[in-house]
Amino acid sequence: MMTTISMLAIDLAKGSFQVCAIGLDGAVLYNRVLSRTRLTNLLAEQSACVVAMEACATSHYWGRVAQSHGHEVRLVPAVYVKPFVKRQ
Repeated sequence: MMTTISMLAIDLAKGSFQVCAIGLDGAVLYNRVLSRTRLTNLLAEQSACVVAMEACATSHYWGRVAQSHGHEVRLVPAVYVKPFVKRQ
């Protein structure tokens, strides 16, 4: 049985990115760290889904990359992301 990914939540950084894939039922399918090239490949290979990330300086670039592959991009303001930060 193939599980469909409905949302990719991406935590942006400089060299490595934390990617969390969420299924149609809201369950976490995987949570892994990807490099820049592997993130680009994932966005290209993944079927169209919602891509959510914190609005920051590089989120607009990655949003355009995701949109070019047919994804729906949602940028979340930092004010709403802050309550979910566990460290620092």
